[in-house]
Amino acid sequence: MNRYKIPPPPPKLDSSYPLVRTKALKLSRNVGHQNALLAGLDFVGQQCACAISIDADLQDDIGVFDEFIKAFKQGKEVVYGVRKSRDTDTMFKRKSAQGFYEVMAFLGVRIVYNHADYRLLSARAIAALASFKEVNLFLRGIVPLLGFPSGVVRYDRLERVAGESKYPLRKMLSFAWNGITSFSIVPLRLVSVVGFVFFLLSVLFGGYVLCVRLFTDWAVYGWASTLIPLSFFSGIQLLSLGVIGEYVGKIYQESKARPRYFVEEAI
Repeated sequence: MNRYKIPPPPPKLDSSYPLVRTKALKLSRNVGHQNALLAGLDFVGQQCACAISIDADLQDDIGVFDEFIKAFKQGKEVVYGVRKSRDTDTMFKRKSAQGFYEVMAFLGVRIVYNHADYRLLSARAIAALASFKEVNLFLRGIVPLLGFPSGVVRYDRLERVAGESKYPLRKMLSFAWNGITSFSIVPLRLVSVVGFVFFLLSVLFGGYVLCVRLFTDWAVYGWASTLIPLSFFSGIQLLSLGVIGEYVGKIYQESKARPRYFVEEAI
């Protein structure tokens, strides 16, 4: 763990400095970004009127904290931090993020566009969030389901000062797929639709072959006409089984109801 030296407060802050309290949780192991975030919210939920979650890289602008608090005082129990633009991202990340939000919208999943995990939650919203016991957490999809009055604070995301992103492409794809399969059964329905369409096509193709065989002198032969459709449909079947298996795997994980995290130490 990195160690940082905290300088003494300026004289003008002496009177308010005792009000500043820093607490930290050390989890027993790495449980992933979403579960770690939930652990922090669970820890502070009964100790505060509201809590703001923010990534440790501090690319999200802390200068808009006042706007979060202002919205909370106006009755908003969930306040989303929404990026004004993605100018600090690479072209690939901008396009992939846009594609992700479009896919989620197509699947009927309600999430806030250009919002990550920079948000304010009231104590009541945190308590409601704790009632979601699912293991495969996707907080960007769960929080809108709470239904409490919500607002938006727009901000400019800053450039990374130091270090590198802990979310490589592999993790981003896994995170996106988890969000899709945790909140939509459309992929399963698409498998059914694709299966039905190709069933009809196979019936039509079979009818065509039968007609050619019975009513014409054409010879229906060749490895290509047999192997190409066979290979194609086999690929579709394996892909469909993979999608179904993903959902079955999630059911298996949820049915075990294992704890999502253990707190080793609270500082």
